[in-house]
Amino acid sequence: MEKLDRIDFKILSYLQDHGRVTNVGLAEAVGLSTSPCLSRVKRLEGAGYIESYGARVALGKLGEYLTVFSEITLSGHRTTNFETFLNAARRYKEIVECHHVTGGYDYLIKFVAKNVGHYHRVMEALLEADVGIVKYSSYIVLASPIVRNGYPLDELFDPDGF
Repeated sequence: MEKLDRIDFKILSYLQDHGRVTNVGLAEAVGLSTSPCLSRVKRLEGAGYIESYGARVALGKLGEYLTVFSEITLSGHRTTNFETFLNAARRYKEIVECHHVTGGYDYLIKFVAKNVGHYHRVMEALLEADVGIVKYSSYIVLASPIVRNGYPLDELFDPDGF
């Protein structure tokens, strides 16, 4: 793994919150001239530290929608069981996150749907696909008071020890 320095961390942190910043703006924010700043960004992109750039859409402005978290338990725990389930889950764009977890179930899935009926249809389709779901529990989100766009890089990693 490539060694990152404090400036690389500044670039990553700044880009999380200001993805549309110009190279000039980014260079000013992290204390570099434009050419070295652009070189660092390209290096970070090439090394896979920056996965993508995008826009966070305000779904509530577009209309009513529902967020549902579901705990999924599979009947088997072999690699093929997990692959079969994941191949089916990937077909549904309503599944926006899928996490393989420890504990009393195998996956924690985040769905977005138009309404409860829409969520129910997706879940029923997954069950009917016979991909090994033995049990599931659903939790409808009432509010999301904390949603962060980025990660606290300075709290998670020591730039001097990376």
